[in-house]
Amino acid sequence: MIIVEDISKSYGIQELFKHAGFRLNAGEKLGLVGRNGDGKTTLLRLLVGEEEPDSGTITIPKGYTYGYMRQDLNFIENTVLKEGCRGLSDRESNHIWKVEKVLAGLGFSISDTEKHPSELSGGFQIRLNLAKILVHDVDLLLLDEPDNYLDITSIRWLTRYLNARNGELILITHNRGFMDDVVTHTMGIYRKGLRKIKGDTGKLYSQFAVEEEVYEKTRLNDEKKRKKAEIFIRRFRAKARLGGLVQSRIKAIEKQKKLEKLEKAKDLDFSFTPREFNGKPVMEVREISFGYNPDELLFSDLSFSIGPYDRVCVVGKNGKGKTTLLKVLTGKLDFLSGEVKNNGTVKTAYYEQGNINNLEDDRTVLEEIMIADPDIDRQKARNISGMMMFEGDAALKKIMVLSGGEKSRVMLGKVIATPVNFLLLDEPTNHLDMESCDALLEAINAFRGAVLMVTHNEMLLHGLAERLIVFRDGEVRVFEGSYQSFLEMKGWGDEKIGNVNKKREKRGNKRKERKEQRQWRSQFVRERAKALNPLKERVAKLEKKIVEAEGELKQLHKAIVAASENGDGARIAELSRGIRYREEVIEVCFKRLEAASGEYDKQKGIYEKRSIGLANPHD
Repeated sequence: MIIVEDISKSYGIQELFKHAGFRLNAGEKLGLVGRNGDGKTTLLRLLVGEEEPDSGTITIPKGYTYGYMRQDLNFIENTVLKEGCRGLSDRESNHIWKVEKVLAGLGFSISDTEKHPSELSGGFQIRLNLAKILVHDVDLLLLDEPDNYLDITSIRWLTRYLNARNGELILITHNRGFMDDVVTHTMGIYRKGLRKIKGDTGKLYSQFAVEEEVYEKTRLNDEKKRKKAEIFIRRFRAKARLGGLVQSRIKAIEKQKKLEKLEKAKDLDFSFTPREFNGKPVMEVREISFGYNPDELLFSDLSFSIGPYDRVCVVGKNGKGKTTLLKVLTGKLDFLSGEVKNNGTVKTAYYEQGNINNLEDDRTVLEEIMIADPDIDRQKARNISGMMMFEGDAALKKIMVLSGGEKSRVMLGKVIATPVNFLLLDEPTNHLDMESCDALLEAINAFRGAVLMVTHNEMLLHGLAERLIVFRDGEVRVFEGSYQSFLEMKGWGDEKIGNVNKKREKRGNKRKERKEQRQWRSQFVRERAKALNPLKERVAKLEKKIVEAEGELKQLHKAIVAASENGDGARIAELSRGIRYREEVIEVCFKRLEAASGEYDKQKGIYEKRSIGLANPHD
């Protein structure tokens, strides 16, 4: 068990954690989520002792071992296989088969294992680093975005490996589907604290949403009660008979903790700019072939068409030609044979993987977005900069000072700034955090045009794909249907039919749970209304009666001034009785209002606490 208690951590004025804590119990696989810059990697560095918290304690059992995947590369052996064996523990030093198994799962061929590590591409060097961690026999694995540079089949293999592994795990990834398939618990960095629940990211985010809604309603209700009390104090402070009530309200205000308005979290929130076009196919591809070497074609005789609102996804292992296909279709590479016929009314935007090098270092974010479309005005470019989380002066930052992830957001902003009807996107989720991936999925779904996208993110595939172009086993084939249909009918060869049936059963159970949850919600809403509405009506009636009595009291005071000026004693006596009567009415109504409001708030609080269980009807 690892115990983190009351830790705080800051870098200058940037506070990441404030009195945060959690426990990692035996056998738990924990997914760590949070926005970019929230401190996910910092938390891992604190756990392994590479950094120290400003305050608080981290307790780790004696003899407890961990494996932490670092991004720095340090290879000393002359082959990939030997370098991988460096990850083996002393008691497993001769278990070379274990290394071979992991390397194969991560996409290394037999010939790759005999290469010198320096001959590998940057992505495969990162995979080799991951392999060295996976083969090490430790209690805890700490994996910081291990799916970076992994293709879809390697991610699926890693999912099965982590599920089968004993021991604890802390996983950081922006791939929501990957995380949900692996973890038993999810923990969010939430307003400088740590919140851990049993379940997946959906349950955690649902709980966050409910709690924020409850907090905001409570804050507004407290504010309303405070204002009422302050009005009462100002109005009746000088009345001796109401002194006790005034003092009780003063004390209540002093004791009441003022809830601050929650700062709105910054997320990508955007939509692509559509452009009108006719209903003909956007693009028709007829028997095209391409290879950098004519004797080794990446694809041949490939044919497909893309309709006005199609969602087509390109999937397969890395290095098989997915990105190359997009470059051929956009004219950046010439195909060897075949034909690509484009609709003349179509305007295309191409988000190219690695094209951040096309940005000019001396330009600002705003300038780069403005040159994307000659017709764009400065205010619209400002708005798009804000959508990409470059608000205010941040839009005037030079490209040279931005991180890789920030530059990718600038490139995405340029695509958004261009009115188009055909999007070609090459792994657009790289460098986006989980919330931003969700926003991208919504934006693509809402786009009124065609989309052709390369992605390894199975959440996007399940959410978008209507047709697939599959690179597999040296062939390229078009699959007509959703990604789920592909898994059930074709698959990647990594699952048995029984597993597919289990997934179907799991989806059926989820649909059943959602139906039960909707029924439970409806019952809850009816029950809450039945309990609260009479109290709410009583409070409203008393408030109305107080307002009416105060209005009458105001008129009586004006009348008694006039009667005094006229010296009308009988009228003064009559008006005085009326004033006393209405003051008594107001006093009685305030007492009843205080009791009714208290009961309403009590009942409302009970139902608001119960509403947190809406995320799971069985909680």
